[in-house]
Amino acid sequence: MACLGVNGMKELVNNYFQGKEAWQIVTITSTTILTSVWLWNFIFQEESLVERGKKQMFRLLNYIPSIKNKIDQELENINKTFTEDVLQRVKDAPFVVKLPEKGLKPEEILEKVKQSVQLGSYDWKGGKVSGAVYRVDTNLLQLMGDIYGIASYTNPLHPDIFPGTCKMEAEVVRIACNLFHGDHDSCGTMTSGGTESILLACKTYRDYARQVKGIRYPEMVMPVTAHSAFDKAAQYLKIKIRCVPVNQNSYTACIKSMKRAITRNTIMLIGSAPNFPYGTMDNIEAISELGVKYNIPVHVDACLGGFLICFMSDAGFYIPPCDFRLPGVTSISADTHKYAYAPKGSSLILYRNKKLRHYQYTITTDWPGGIYGSPTVSGSRAGGIIASCWAALMYFGYDEYLESTKKIIETTKYIERRLRQLDGIFIFGTPATSVIALGSNDFHIYKLSEALNAKGWNLNTLQFPSGVHLCVTYVHTQPGVADQFLDDVETELNIILQAPESPVEGKLAIYGMSQSIPDRSIVGDFTKCFLDSMYFTPDAQTAISNGPSN
Repeated sequence: MACLGVNGMKELVNNYFQGKEAWQIVTITSTTILTSVWLWNFIFQEESLVERGKKQMFRLLNYIPSIKNKIDQELENINKTFTEDVLQRVKDAPFVVKLPEKGLKPEEILEKVKQSVQLGSYDWKGGKVSGAVYRVDTNLLQLMGDIYGIASYTNPLHPDIFPGTCKMEAEVVRIACNLFHGDHDSCGTMTSGGTESILLACKTYRDYARQVKGIRYPEMVMPVTAHSAFDKAAQYLKIKIRCVPVNQNSYTACIKSMKRAITRNTIMLIGSAPNFPYGTMDNIEAISELGVKYNIPVHVDACLGGFLICFMSDAGFYIPPCDFRLPGVTSISADTHKYAYAPKGSSLILYRNKKLRHYQYTITTDWPGGIYGSPTVSGSRAGGIIASCWAALMYFGYDEYLESTKKIIETTKYIERRLRQLDGIFIFGTPATSVIALGSNDFHIYKLSEALNAKGWNLNTLQFPSGVHLCVTYVHTQPGVADQFLDDVETELNIILQAPESPVEGKLAIYGMSQSIPDRSIVGDFTKCFLDSMYFTPDAQTAISNGPSN
């Protein structure tokens, strides 16, 4: 039967080309092959034909003058709104857009810096902000300033000149490895933040998979709740993302979906401990088992709660294993500038062994400037941040971190328990550490966020589905802060539930509206406007130059 099929195909091809000249045969064959390749590449891409079709349709619609003009007008309005927000936040503070003709005196500079730092209306010292500021300690702030002043000129890029800075970095890494139950082979580096830690993990596994497994088209499997830094890494490093859904009630990664998403090109599996949106913890044990079974590295993103989870057991709270005790876990990212209370701009990427860390390094052997090796994305790095991070660990010590963790988790559980007693809202899953995410089936949850914002509270907004979350920090453990938050939530809930169908107003109306826009490129344009507003300065007529006009 197979022979008949093959013979029939041969006869069909021979009959088709019979009487044709050689150049025609070559042309038809080449065209057929190229067309087949094009069709294959067109059909089998990261996005489905349906998704690409939608995007192409919206792209074409944007060329229609009336639609294009409408979109441009909306973007202009959005841009104006963001700019007005900037001006409102900085109040009447003058902008400096040119160098001063003569240098300012130190006391003048200090005063101007104080004025700039104090801009903004949120009382973050009083605990009205979700996350962002994790501890306010006057003695620590003074110590950090003194240490940064001593070490500000140091740079671990030059280990021969600044060996002490490298020593402190190595000690911070080793302390963290011990906290996350690493052995003598575990290792890592400090980074500038969680995003760099995640990016380096992705770079490591991409290069490892390429050299050891011969994978040329790398893919990583992660839940939709994984931090957006993984998406950034994928864009930078050309890694395909295979997102898997979360379980409906627990908001943790669906392990069955993760297993189905694994292919021969999978270079890493990702789990969060906890995730940023809902504060729930993925089943790292199950992900570890998948990693062992399919010989795929597992990265645990503990950037947010890493320096809580490593103390929770000793503080009396149950936390499932999620670190190097699990055989499949090969790397962990954890931010020291969150619950380790180090200065902003410090994080850690830890590996099970040096062999993996070697793939993180960037080496150039043939540069005229000499052999160049860099452990992280940055070449030069701020030795002052490394020294300050080391000092923070020394300042608190194990006992104080333990006590701080106990207070934060107790406060989180207290707030969660009280919130679950209120009508009109629900909690997403079960908070694993310090993040409590709220939603509602009775009204748009952004209404509660706006109402609390009017009372001075700054919460994080979530989408798909809509939600808000509070990230509890040490600042929230101050007497009265948690109760004030709960009282304000209850008060505003009672008001909202009197007219639950009323629309969302204020800035969050824009955010809510963006979720319903099918063309996500337009939402991307909105985001670009917001990012542009961060660099806004008024024109020369309204700014203070403090310098010559030329």
